[in-house]
Amino acid sequence: MLRVSKFTDYAVVVLSRLEAEGGVQTAPGLALGTGIAEPTVAKVLKMLSQAALVEGLRGARGGYRLLRPLSSVSLSEVIVSMDGPIALTACVDGGFGLCEAENICPVRGRWDPVNAAIRDALSAIMVSEISTPAPRMLAALVPLPISAAFAE
Repeated sequence: MLRVSKFTDYAVVVLSRLEAEGGVQTAPGLALGTGIAEPTVAKVLKMLSQAALVEGLRGARGGYRLLRPLSSVSLSEVIVSMDGPIALTACVDGGFGLCEAENICPVRGRWDPVNAAIRDALSAIMVSEISTPAPRMLAALVPLPISAAFAE
């Protein structure tokens, strides 16, 4: 099964919360708002900062803020910032010395088009597309009037 890591998942959640709240947010505030442990949020923010997706600001009013709107941040950027290059196999893009069977492997280099297709697909999806609740989910998020909530 192909899966993104927990850190990538957490990064999308943290980025979504940053955009929803706007302005500068602290790691403890983001942890509270997302339900993700504060040390994990801090680590995710550090990695996102190193990838120039967020900016850390020092001082009494410090915290983190987005450097770009999520409509211009691709899912592939987030994955690479958390997990490194996107690849299904170790022998990707001409890499050498990563597999003991590389000298006799009959499929060596054949994964490159598959990896490129996955990278292209993930590059075409912006974080904003997955961070906004689907329209059918919005109805479930709207609170019911008290009378409707207790109706029989």
